[in-house]
Amino acid sequence: MSDFAKDAWRKYLIQLQAHPLRTKAITAGVLAGCSDAIAQKISGVKRIQFRRLLLLMLYGLCYGGPFGHFFHKLMDAIFKGSKKDNTTVAKKVLLEQLTSSPWNNFLFMSYYGVVVEGRPWKLVKQKLGKDYSTIQLTAWKFWPVVGWINYQYVPLQFRVLFSSFVASCWSIFLNLKARSAVIKNA
Repeated sequence: MSDFAKDAWRKYLIQLQAHPLRTKAITAGVLAGCSDAIAQKISGVKRIQFRRLLLLMLYGLCYGGPFGHFFHKLMDAIFKGSKKDNTTVAKKVLLEQLTSSPWNNFLFMSYYGVVVEGRPWKLVKQKLGKDYSTIQLTAWKFWPVVGWINYQYVPLQFRVLFSSFVASCWSIFLNLKARSAVIKNA
């Protein structure tokens, strides 16, 4: 690793230790913005849509990072610390998938439709009715594995970073999938 990267990582860890909530919020915002920029470029847009990118960064900053921070602290409180036996990890993953996963998907789809795309709530509700169950079922095929890795191997202070990074990759995949569906329907 280069000296620059080592120094940047060291400074990040200092900020994470001194200001965990702020650092996780900023990290989630930056990763949300980066994943959107990558998804836009891969999907073939000529010019990056900065309004969309900034609104997604805002979502990560104001919701994604803080929610993850407090959710993982709550999970450790419920399950009495960082036990990593298979039964405890399975319970954490199950609880996460039955609570935060459906909520996060609903909230993101609502935010994206109303705020990012500027659609009226009536149309967003119709889209939720049409697509929510498929998206949630797909999420339940992918995210339990991520949750297992997160709870089994990732230290508490890095769980939001890990899940935000995976969420960035996941959102690129979903964006490209949605783009290919639009192209097929055209």
